[in-house]
Amino acid sequence: MRLISLLFAVIALVAPANAQEWGRYDNDRFGYSIAVPPGFVGQGQSQNGDGQEFVLPGRVTSLTVWGGLTGVVHNGFEVMAEASIGHDTDEGWNITYRVTTPKWASWSGTKGGNILYRRMVLLCDGSAYAAFEMKYGQIDRPSMDPVVERLVESLRGDC
Repeated sequence: MRLISLLFAVIALVAPANAQEWGRYDNDRFGYSIAVPPGFVGQGQSQNGDGQEFVLPGRVTSLTVWGGLTGVVHNGFEVMAEASIGHDTDEGWNITYRVTTPKWASWSGTKGGNILYRRMVLLCDGSAYAAFEMKYGQIDRPSMDPVVERLVESLRGDC
């Protein structure tokens, strides 16, 4: 009986956290969408309409989403992704994971007790991309890694 009472107490504590539903951000300018984790608060659409930043109040955790043109300026998606990885390295991030393909790129790194994860995907017609950047403290890694996995799965073009 004591075990059953303990089980119900645990369920009562966990249920409210699991009951929070994920939101969704849709970007009309570039035609992409991404899931938004529970508790993250949008900071308003960017002035040029390419995306938005979401923060987790009380934490050093942020999710930034944006879209852009691949265009001739960037010499294609893979070159653009590699340039972004290089920029993060120049900013002091120790890149510990990276994969670049013709249609998507992901990388992550650490710096000063923080984790950076970026994901870029080529959108439907190949002339644009969508991306997200998640930053969080290494202490939050056990709870944030599954969030990042869901973000990776949810970033999509609307085609």
